[in-house]
Amino acid sequence: MIIKDASPAAHLRRMLECEEHGMDLAETALHIAEKEYPGLDVRRYLGRLDELAARALSHVPAGAGPAETVAALNRELFDIQGFRGNSQDYYDPRNSYLNEVLDRRLGIPITLSIVYMAIGRRLGLALEGVAFPGHFLVKLVTADRMLVLDPFVHGLALSEPELSLRLQEVLGVDAPVFTTDLLATAGKKEILARLLRNVKGIYLHKQEFERALYMANCLLLLTPNNCDELRDRGLIHERLECFRAALQDYQRYLELAPRAADSHEIKSRLPTLQSATARLN
Repeated sequence: MIIKDASPAAHLRRMLECEEHGMDLAETALHIAEKEYPGLDVRRYLGRLDELAARALSHVPAGAGPAETVAALNRELFDIQGFRGNSQDYYDPRNSYLNEVLDRRLGIPITLSIVYMAIGRRLGLALEGVAFPGHFLVKLVTADRMLVLDPFVHGLALSEPELSLRLQEVLGVDAPVFTTDLLATAGKKEILARLLRNVKGIYLHKQEFERALYMANCLLLLTPNNCDELRDRGLIHERLECFRAALQDYQRYLELAPRAADSHEIKSRLPTLQSATARLN
């Protein structure tokens, strides 16, 4: 759905605001990276996904079922191409940009899952994302079973006891009993929002507020009137001394969530911002 004669920013806005059924997940993730990588050749990276799928297809035997196709995908992507999870530098922002993941063959669970699903779908596998607590996964539902796969660990297939153990490792004593409800399908916009929140958090930690603001803006294109994202963007605007924008975000946040736990704290910021805004007029 590449749109001609549009600036990268306008193109991305259209993609983030479009209906989910018309959204290409990998393509949209690549367009998100254009701000950080001006002139990025999105078509070339989509072609790279096509190439990886063609290579994986060469390992699929005639008449293969889904499990054999998954095995061929894993062989090409992890054994031959060497894609892997970046455990050593997990919070490197490059792990969150799909072009970097394809170039460096390193990523985090969600970006490796986006690559995995994109290639799998080119092979006819109806792979779906799973927003599992603490670690994004992929699933494949067939006529007789459900495969839960971890692209961060070479496409490892996980059993229910293994998933239950992971849940306990992430949530500790507060972990709920594992049920298949935790394997619900994550929509494309939900996946992109999780990706954007991850990288926004990285930039906030690094105090790179301009970059964090870009992620916040993308999040609000995906999820307009999301209270938490409005508040967070207000905080970023305030740190950047964009006082009018911060005031508008906070006021909208309080309209949408007047009984929020932090509403008193946010209200206390308004007089200072109003004074700063008045001085700008």
